[in-house]
Amino acid sequence: PALSASLGCDAVGVPAQYGFRLMSHLPRAGCVFADADQWWWIVPSGSDLDLDWPEQASYATGAYVPSGRPRLIHAPDSRTPYTPPIPLFLMVCQVTGVVPSWDSSGRPRAVPAP
Repeated sequence: PALSASLGCDAVGVPAQYGFRLMSHLPRAGCVFADADQWWWIVPSGSDLDLDWPEQASYATGAYVPSGRPRLIHAPDSRTPYTPPIPLFLMVCQVTGVVPSWDSSGRPRAVPAP
């Protein structure tokens, strides 16, 4: 209740094996939830627009995650629950071995690494 989520909430899930690495390399993390299989990062609604998240990532509109009962493992230092989506996208691409690229319209998209 003390956090402002005025931009709505979606969630990006990544396999748990990448969780600690992502957390240690992101400049700022918002609320992060985890269960045995996935770590879920809260992002502003619409963070999937113009971003083609790698196949290993799951995107949950409305932050309704398809797993059991993930628990909060990281609370943000600020009054916002969000992890910035662009740095998260770039880090998810890096840890999953997917090269992020931008198409001619200027929209980023992820492509499999050669």
